[in-house]
Amino acid sequence: MNFPSLPKKPLVLAAAALLLAASGATALLVHAQDSKAPAAAPRPALTVTVATPLRATVATAVAANGNIAAWQEAIVGAEANGMRLADVLVNVGDVVRKGQVLARFDSAMAQADLAQSRATVAEAEANLAEAAANAQRARDLQPSGALSAQQVAQLLTAERTAQARLEAVKAAQQVQQLRLLHAEVLAPDSGVISARSATVGAVVPAGSELFRLIRQGRLEWRGEVAAAELAQIRRGQKVKVDASGAPVTGTVRQVAPTVDAATRNALVYVDLPDAGGRLKAGMFARGEFSTGSSTALTLPQSAVLLRDGFSYVFTVGADGRVLQGKVATGRRSGDRIEIVQGLDEKARVVASGGGFLVDGDTVRVVEAAPVVKSTALK
Repeated sequence: MNFPSLPKKPLVLAAAALLLAASGATALLVHAQDSKAPAAAPRPALTVTVATPLRATVATAVAANGNIAAWQEAIVGAEANGMRLADVLVNVGDVVRKGQVLARFDSAMAQADLAQSRATVAEAEANLAEAAANAQRARDLQPSGALSAQQVAQLLTAERTAQARLEAVKAAQQVQQLRLLHAEVLAPDSGVISARSATVGAVVPAGSELFRLIRQGRLEWRGEVAAAELAQIRRGQKVKVDASGAPVTGTVRQVAPTVDAATRNALVYVDLPDAGGRLKAGMFARGEFSTGSSTALTLPQSAVLLRDGFSYVFTVGADGRVLQGKVATGRRSGDRIEIVQGLDEKARVVASGGGFLVDGDTVRVVEAAPVVKSTALK
């Protein structure tokens, strides 16, 4: 028995309609269930410790740059003229004492000149003795008239001339003695030899430089301080000077009476202690002049991030979300840094690990150990 065939297209359309109806019902059911389920809490991005800003006494200071130089540098030169340098006994870096022999000149010529001067003095003394005897006879015979007035005057003049001649040759002898004495070059003060130009065999004129000496081995730091900050600098003030990574404490000796017209800076001369050879003349150094103290809001340095040339901190809200904020920083000391502006005193700040956070992250807070209040920062 044959049944009449139904068209296929209506059947396909009917099946599609049934499938759409079923999927719609399923979607409505799922949506109804989701609307009843509570929203899942966001997962914390990081576990952090927080720190609160701490008010502390912060030492105020004036910073400056400058160079280390010799306190005084003595120039040791040749005092004798035309003598040959026979021996040089010291070199650069040697520590010498006052009066120590630094070099010697060949003194053979000076000794010969001194011997000649002594002979000239002896001859002048003999001439003076003869002239004095003749003058005395003239004085004795003058009342009797045995000698004319002219003869008496000549004999008395001869005595005075012989006396003057003796004094002249004695002065020449003294010059030769000094020349012989200057054959040895002596240190004018205790200190350190900083330069040497003396060369064995050289014949040098009087006044030529042979050595340079840092007197007493003393060094000073010459800091350049802005004119606006000079009023805070005074004699006797302590200064922390750092040139080699190991700071030393110096003392202000003098403030220059003038200010450089080009830089508007003035030199401040700071006496430095003996640093065991770590400090050298000519080194560049930074210094800080302690000028007092003030209270300031501080944070651990690990809490402050540097991004794009600005300083930021992350504060934690009551909901556990972090908020990035820009702050202005000031002085530093140890692991603390001064916060000048941009932070509330009661804020909870991420103490470390902020580099792994972004604005809006959720964090888990772990209480940090209490911070002992510091008394001073520099």
